[in-house]
Amino acid sequence: MGKKSRRTKAPKPARMPFVARTFEGLPGEGDWIALREFVPAATATVTLNDGEQVRVCSLLPGSGAGIRRPDGEIWLGLQVLHNHGDVSRDLAGTIETARETEPGNPVPVRDPGVGDRLQQVVDPASSFDVEVHDGFDFWVEGTDAEGSDALAQANESVSPTERLTSVEAAYWVRMADKRYLRWVVTKNEDTVLDGFARLAAAGEETLGEGTKLIGMFRAHGLLVPVWEMDPAVVDDGAAALDAPLAALSERLDAAIADDAPLTSEQRNARSNLTSRQLTIR
Repeated sequence: MGKKSRRTKAPKPARMPFVARTFEGLPGEGDWIALREFVPAATATVTLNDGEQVRVCSLLPGSGAGIRRPDGEIWLGLQVLHNHGDVSRDLAGTIETARETEPGNPVPVRDPGVGDRLQQVVDPASSFDVEVHDGFDFWVEGTDAEGSDALAQANESVSPTERLTSVEAAYWVRMADKRYLRWVVTKNEDTVLDGFARLAAAGEETLGEGTKLIGMFRAHGLLVPVWEMDPAVVDDGAAALDAPLAALSERLDAAIADDAPLTSEQRNARSNLTSRQLTIR
């Protein structure tokens, strides 16, 4: 028999521990999640601790991690194909790599290893004001580049989306003949689920006539309830839903503050809501 190889495998690089609530502590936590998970074309500017500003984009060409613009500005892509375990560290690592990238070039993807997360590099006093776009023409703004077939194709894939103003991180969208509202609720998911169970048992979980809570999904440690609207009853756009969602938000806060044990009807409602949950990240 041959001798066993005495060669030792190279140690694996250190990895960041998994963090369920990836964006907790950042300004606009819910909007970070929305832009990463379901808003097709949107941007926001965030200020770093050293004063540098980074443009955060829902999607960049080719699902790229980032771009160092010709003027040196860093654009950060959220909807990317890679994930090294801690999304916040991945994105902070992309910013680090972008600073080493020559202007006018895409930012290469690499495993960032252990290091600062977004929470360590973003100014906690920064704003995070989201601008929703009709398409991806912002990709070529400020350049001499003309629209390409790829850009036109990308624009055709965008579902009309509007951000509500009455609450944070709520977005109306039209998909073919369907209308939906998705709201990233930035509270502990267990208490949010209990709150919605109380509302559902009382028949107060909708946004009014022509609306239906069809389920929830879990994203980055938070719950995202989804309503469907009947276009024959509810006008298109975010404006028609601002007041109803603000009222529901108040009802939800009151339900969450109720510390009485759930009744049997409320427990049944909770089980029904749980059975319709989907985890996407």
